[in-house]
Amino acid sequence: MPYLQLAVPCRQDQQPRFERALEDVGALAVTLQDAHLDAADEQAIFEPGVGELPLWDEMTLSALFPADTDALVLLAALDAFDPELDWRQARFETVEDQDWERAWLDTFQPMRFGARCWIVPWNHALPEDADAADAAIVRLDPGLAFGSGTHPTTALCLRWLDELAVRGDLQGRGLLDFGCGSGILALAALKLGAAHACGIDTDPQALLATADNARRNGLHIDAHLPQDAPTAATYPVVVANILAVALDALAETLAARTAAGGRLAMSGILSGQEADLLERYAPWFDALQVAREDDWIRIDGVRNTQAVPS
Repeated sequence: MPYLQLAVPCRQDQQPRFERALEDVGALAVTLQDAHLDAADEQAIFEPGVGELPLWDEMTLSALFPADTDALVLLAALDAFDPELDWRQARFETVEDQDWERAWLDTFQPMRFGARCWIVPWNHALPEDADAADAAIVRLDPGLAFGSGTHPTTALCLRWLDELAVRGDLQGRGLLDFGCGSGILALAALKLGAAHACGIDTDPQALLATADNARRNGLHIDAHLPQDAPTAATYPVVVANILAVALDALAETLAARTAAGGRLAMSGILSGQEADLLERYAPWFDALQVAREDDWIRIDGVRNTQAVPS
C-alpha cells in the first residue's frame, strides 16, 4: 500500500514543535534525517532516545500519511495547529510500502523509568537487570502512531508514576489516562500497583492499540471515546499526556475527574507554555510543580476541595 509522504526542513530548536504538529494531524510515522546528507547516505532516526536531541543543527522531517490524504487540507490543518511554523517549503510525494514497523522496532530497545518501571518491546528479551521480582515490566507494541516512552513527555509521566508507586500513592488505586494512545501510561500504572485503569482517547485506533497492548500484558483497561466514558467517575490518579491547548480547554473536565486529594500529572507542554497552565489549574490543584526534560514540561499537583463550575 502506498503512502503520502510530507518532507519539511527545520532547525534543531524547531524539531519538537514540527514533530508534535505532524503527530497531531495523524502522521503514521515521523523520521528525521540530516539535511546535508546525500540521498544515498541517508540515515533516518525513527524517534530520539530518552533525553536525546537530534544530532543535526538542520534536518528534514518526513512524515507518512494514508495515500488518500488531501495535501492541501493537511497543510491547512498543520498551519492551524501552530501558525508560527513555516510549512511553505513542505513537499509531497507518494512512496511505496515498506516494512515501516519492522524498521521502527529495530530501534526500540528496553527502557527503564525510575526505580521499577520498564518498557520492553513485546518481542525483545528482558535485560538482565529487569529480572528483579519487583520490576514493573510493560510489554509494548506501540505500532506507528502512538506512544512508546522514548518521547520526553511520555518519559516524564512514566517517572511520575514510578515515583507515586515508590511513595505508596498508587497501590490499589484507580487511574484515568486521558489521551491514552498506546495505553502505555495506564499499563505502567497497573504494573506498578494500580487497582484498575480507564483510558480515554478521541482516536478509535488508539483504543484498539490500548486494548491490544493490554492483552499482551494480561491486563485490562476500560478504554472509551470521550462521549462514551462514564461522566460521573472520579479517580485518585489522573494523567494527561496531550497538548497544552487541549489541557487548557479540558481544565474543568480534568479537575472534575480528579478525586479530592487525588493527584494529576499533565505533559505534552512545551517550555514557555507552563505559566498559563499553572494559572489555569491553580483554582482546583494545590502544590503545583513543574518538571522539565529538554524542551518539554510536566505539571503535577494535588486536587483540593474547590468545586468545578457547572
